[in-house]
Amino acid sequence: MKKFLSVCLTAVMAVGLCACSSGSTAAASGTAASGSAAAAAGGKLVVYSPNTDDLINAVVPLFEEKTGIKVDVITGGTGDLLTRIDSEKENPQGDIIFGGMTPANLLKYPDDFAEYTSSNDALLPEEYQNYGGVISHYCLDGSAALLINTDIYSSLGLDPEKFTSYADLLQPELKGHIAMGDPANSSSAWAELTNMLLVMGKEKYDDAAWEWVGKFIGNLDGITLDSSSKIYKGVSDGEYAVGVSYEDPCVNLIVSGATNLKLVYPSEGAVWLPAGVAVIKGCQNEDNAKMFIDFLLSDEGQNAIATTTARPANTKITNTTELMTPFSDINVAYEDIDYCSEHKSEWQAKWTDMFTSAN
Repeated sequence: MKKFLSVCLTAVMAVGLCACSSGSTAAASGTAASGSAAAAAGGKLVVYSPNTDDLINAVVPLFEEKTGIKVDVITGGTGDLLTRIDSEKENPQGDIIFGGMTPANLLKYPDDFAEYTSSNDALLPEEYQNYGGVISHYCLDGSAALLINTDIYSSLGLDPEKFTSYADLLQPELKGHIAMGDPANSSSAWAELTNMLLVMGKEKYDDAAWEWVGKFIGNLDGITLDSSSKIYKGVSDGEYAVGVSYEDPCVNLIVSGATNLKLVYPSEGAVWLPAGVAVIKGCQNEDNAKMFIDFLLSDEGQNAIATTTARPANTKITNTTELMTPFSDINVAYEDIDYCSEHKSEWQAKWTDMFTSAN
């Protein structure tokens, strides 16, 4: 993980050091908030989240039990939730966004989120600590997870055991049988695009990588899906042979007993990005929102996350499911987060133009 730090944390820590002294609350290191403090804050929390039901159900009921706070969860795609938060900024209806917060999204909506750095942030490895005084990281998302329905894949005359890479997505037999999101509207699809651009060129993010992306777009045959859940569910249901997805929900399907699904981490390289949570500026239950972040980063919250198919941001906690492939068996790549954030609008527009031209 030191390499990750070297490519993307120099600028982050410059602003993060300032924020650490201004946003902390009274949550003790490694502990969650108390029930009495929750009552003083009003006892309610409205959470916007693009996360899977599995992750939400692992942490929200436990947080409610520990704090006495009643949590209302509103789910949706990251793009839709961010648009909603921005449209409500004169009168916020939500208190926190749990998932989907990235440096690029913070850059796009700089006035929609409040500064807050939990005292529990210090429990995390330095490379995953608070970004910009606003984004707290609670788990690690594998952004390059290729989910295969072995039955459908085999029916196309292909051998699932030989599928190992991004390059295999260009097989002509797969045309129209690949599920992919829209990087202009989906945070997971955006992460998948930047992963491709990182590893599929001669140099990272170069013209050769975009040339490969153009060929991949051609093999989509005009298909993109408007939510990340439709990708892995579509593959599971046999609508698609391959889904370009992310690790957590794909592993969850396999853990749940799906015997006809296979998860592949592309041999060219797979990126893990820290998933972010942030307090909505001007929200009605700000203290409770901060308590939720304190809980997520506490040992108790991180261990709750480890019971799901997500990897905790506190890498000292390793009691994840045995069906999750260890990092030692994966070609882990390291994204330049700041560089990708700076080029997000440009690259999203380029994807859209290429997709429109191809169809």
